Amino acid sequence: MRLPRRPRLLIPVVVALAAIVVSFFIFTAIYTDFLWYESVDFSSVFSTMLVTQILLFVVGAALMVVIVGGNVALAHRVRPMFGPGMFGSPQGADRYRLAVDPHRKVFFLIGLGVLGLFTGSSTAGQWKTWLLFLNSSSFGAKDPLFGRDVSFFMFIVPFLRMTLSFLFTAVILSIITAAIVHYLYGGFRIASPGGVHASRAARVHLSVLLGVFVLLKAVAYFLDRYDLVYSTRGIVDGASYTDVNAVLPAKGILAVIALICALIFFAGVVRPGGMWPGAAFGLMVLSAILIGSVYPVLVEQFQVRPNQQGKEQLAISRNIAATREAYGVAGAKVETYDAQATPKQGMSADETVSGVRLLDPTLVSKTFQQKQRIRGFYDFPEQLDVDRYKDADGVVRDHLVAVREMVGPPGDRNNWINRHLVYTHGYGFVGAPGSEVDSEGLPNFDAKDMPVSGSLVATAGLKEPRIYFGEKTHDYAIVGGKKGMELDYPVDGGTGQKDTSFEGKGGVPVGSFFNRLLYAAKYGEINMLLSGDIDDRSRIIYDRTPTERVAKVAPFLNLDSDPYPAIVNGRVVWIVDAYTTANEYPFSQSKSFQDMIRDTTTNPGLGAPQPRDQINYIRNSVKAVVDAYDGSVTLYEWDEKDPILKSWEKAFPGIIKPKNAIDSDLQQHLRYPEDLFKVQRDVLSRYHITNAQSFYGGQDFWNIPDDPSSGEKNVKQPPYYLSVKMPGAEKSAFSLTTTFVPRANPNLAAFMAVDATAGDDPGALRILRMPANTTIMGPGQVQNAFTNKFSGELNILGLGKAQIIYGNLLTLPFGGGLVYVEPVYVQTAAGAGQEPYPILRRVLVMFGNRVGSADTLQQALDQVFGTTTSQPAKPEDKPGTKPEDKPAVDPGLTGVIERAQAAYDEAQKALSANPPDWGKYGDAQKRLSDALNELAEVQRNQPAATPSPTPSGAAPSPSASAMAESGSS
Repeated sequence: MRLPRRPRLLIPVVVALAAIVVSFFIFTAIYTDFLWYESVDFSSVFSTMLVTQILLFVVGAALMVVIVGGNVALAHRVRPMFGPGMFGSPQGADRYRLAVDPHRKVFFLIGLGVLGLFTGSSTAGQWKTWLLFLNSSSFGAKDPLFGRDVSFFMFIVPFLRMTLSFLFTAVILSIITAAIVHYLYGGFRIASPGGVHASRAARVHLSVLLGVFVLLKAVAYFLDRYDLVYSTRGIVDGASYTDVNAVLPAKGILAVIALICALIFFAGVVRPGGMWPGAAFGLMVLSAILIGSVYPVLVEQFQVRPNQQGKEQLAISRNIAATREAYGVAGAKVETYDAQATPKQGMSADETVSGVRLLDPTLVSKTFQQKQRIRGFYDFPEQLDVDRYKDADGVVRDHLVAVREMVGPPGDRNNWINRHLVYTHGYGFVGAPGSEVDSEGLPNFDAKDMPVSGSLVATAGLKEPRIYFGEKTHDYAIVGGKKGMELDYPVDGGTGQKDTSFEGKGGVPVGSFFNRLLYAAKYGEINMLLSGDIDDRSRIIYDRTPTERVAKVAPFLNLDSDPYPAIVNGRVVWIVDAYTTANEYPFSQSKSFQDMIRDTTTNPGLGAPQPRDQINYIRNSVKAVVDAYDGSVTLYEWDEKDPILKSWEKAFPGIIKPKNAIDSDLQQHLRYPEDLFKVQRDVLSRYHITNAQSFYGGQDFWNIPDDPSSGEKNVKQPPYYLSVKMPGAEKSAFSLTTTFVPRANPNLAAFMAVDATAGDDPGALRILRMPANTTIMGPGQVQNAFTNKFSGELNILGLGKAQIIYGNLLTLPFGGGLVYVEPVYVQTAAGAGQEPYPILRRVLVMFGNRVGSADTLQQALDQVFGTTTSQPAKPEDKPGTKPEDKPAVDPGLTGVIERAQAAYDEAQKALSANPPDWGKYGDAQKRLSDALNELAEVQRNQPAATPSPTPSGAAPSPSASAMAESGSS
């Protein structure tokens, strides 16, 4: 049945229109990408990627079409010249042939088009493999099995694998399609009895194709030999004893057998019959089973397993050396630290310990939000960052820092103009010293408010506080247009806001109708074309998070999960650590990057997608800087020796600036990256052992402890940035620290730190191993000791609706031992429209078997180290005072708890007033503090054993339980 003339003419028109629309959107995606790259001066990255992908697409599609299409055409050309059924072809084949033959050209072209499209897309996706192969750089080190440069395994073998996979696919598809054509056109038929009957042309054609397939299999067997350096057969990654002594020779033998079998298949061109090809196929299968599978299994079962420690010693040694080198921990220094269990006589805390960072970056974020958010359309990140800045006296101190980011207009004003043209940017840099709080237990901000003020701002010289690019900025904005269109920051009186207009070079101009049309199509927003607020000066900014921008300009890098802001040369910039990673380093242990960095503060699933997850090589090769105002991206070379980075620099010349181009002001804020440290500590939990026999036994393997302050199991404790004075060092250094515990044991096994400043010797990992004959409490045990000792005192803080929250448990080497410091916060609903936020109310300290608790760190340290500056004198210790002359106060718990409860109620009442009465609140807090100090003194005077390690979840001590019951009553 034929369609009417008009519908027949309409179909091509509809198809043409659909093709035009699809082409327009494809063009829009590509051209707007080009405009974005041009706006950040990285157009060479876009052009290199695009040209490379187009080249690979064309070459891959063309080769596949030529190989498969050529074989299909050849099969059709050599078809038998007789009618249906003359060769005895089945009637079904005749029917299919008669149905297909009139349209064979259409089917042929459509099939090859689809095949070329899929093949080209797949090949284009391998552009990184191609560029690394084309620009490979030598490692200057050889693998221990084959004696080849490591670059061969990192760059050459992946490309050979890609090429071989492509050829296998092409040959297999050729065999299948050629066989179908031969069958349809009578080139061969399957009959019973008698087997397969084939014409000479079909037999020759398929014999050659099968011969090529087996020849490729011979090449694959030969290449498989090099894959043994990644083998997972043994107890560690890399070629095991069985791999070296059974699999390696077996692969060589199989390659030779496959080559012989290929020649037999080629012989089918001149020798009729299926005996020789059948014999070749049987030989291939039999040898693959016996030599390739059974023989290695027998060697593993009867030679290796009964003597595994001795047989695998060489493989383990190779794995240890390669893993330590590949993860950058070969230079880690392990030294025995004879930690003392009790402080020395007369010891007092030095300025490093007394100035340790108390504010927890995760908990204090809520306090930043309540005290510095100013308006509901601003916000701070859930995890604050730790950096260092000079105070007014010129002393460098650890600081908690964040920027005030825009999250969108108020809910009842969330329209297109406000969302994209008015509420365009955040404002301000907020910071507070990490080692101090004000009289109310809140951060003592030295960078705050709008406009920004404070001593940190003056010292750092902040000139541009506007934040157009940040971690919470995901929507596009159109800026720089009509003057006074953008909200700068809210003010009191008048209009209630100060306005501004973007004056940076960032973003893509959208003054022209053509660009506006493209972006209207990209975002499906007709307002871009109709709005009169967009003029010739307007620019659209998008992809605004630091990780998005760095990932686009350097798609070959893995990015750290924690970009952090810094004031550099008067501007706020985001610093992003970037890594070159690989999973092809010979003999190195492969692990999941996400699993290694996951802990209490990091969920990698919520971060930017990474080019790869399984890695066995990593370097912090690049420091990326994103300007928070104009979005400009700068990449600096950091690891000048990394061969992978050198290869990428050859592929993308000029996009990465040399290390000596780093400005001195920026250099002060560069730090050792947290994710790299997490990866290295995961590796060093096992690979601190360099002896193969000890490694095989595994009795000295370590674990990363669970975070004791989180209350969750199987969640690793994060590393902490803080200033630490390591044993033998002359002064403290801004460091990244972590602890280890033995497997199945809560005691402390080791303490690790790295100098986090970008000095002359960055990355010098130091591990202090605890002595085997001394029991040092681990983080979980210390947390239990704190909870047992001070549960009653802390329960008083949590009376009513208040919640007790433990902060980060910090560990510092000091005085021949280890000091644990933990802040304790009280979080209570403040009322008057405010959300709960934590206030620092206690500091817990432990050294060996001595513990202290006080309002300030110095007072707690004095308790632990035996001084009396923070401990009230007992009446019986005063000259001329008798025990019966004690002051007339209730010495029991009940009276103290009642006074604490009364002070707490008064504080809550003052806080819930509208507006809050901060004067009365401060007086009540002072009385509460005095009552708690008295309670602590009563508890210390009660006879009780020294806190000892207790398992997680143990019940509080009797005195603590009694106080808790009294407090709750």
